[in-house]
Amino acid sequence: MKYILILIPILLVAVFAYFQLQTPLPENSQTLTPESLSPSEEVANFSASFNIITNGTTRIFTDPKYHNQSDDVYIESSSPNTVRVKKTGIAWNDFFKTLPMKLTKECLTTGTGQTFCTNENQTLRFVLNGIEAPDALDFEIKPNDKLEIIYGN
Repeated sequence: MKYILILIPILLVAVFAYFQLQTPLPENSQTLTPESLSPSEEVANFSASFNIITNGTTRIFTDPKYHNQSDDVYIESSSPNTVRVKKTGIAWNDFFKTLPMKLTKECLTTGTGQTFCTNENQTLRFVLNGIEAPDALDFEIKPNDKLEIIYGN
């Protein structure tokens, strides 16, 4: 008899739990799965740096038109050569597309309209973390990366 009194509440809890698990979710609810989280949507918080040097002149980015142009990757007025990255999966090219300038593997068009393209006398080069990297624009920005874009001979 004692066992029946103990068994009845346990059975009631088990039956209740079973039916709770069988209740379908509302149609507007979402289930979070690893597949639903894209790596590019993950939050980040790190910095990297860049310099652009044309014919020996280091470009500065103190003009407000360059600052805080994206929520995901941007530069601030207090440190205009430091890239703030707030979302993973951001490539260097993604960052430069947020700025009022144009940059490809062959040409740089500055925010003031000056153009610097590879030709028979001068070259546009990319150096990432001290290593020549012609495809640097395609690389994901990593913490403490240092990109130098150099135009000249």
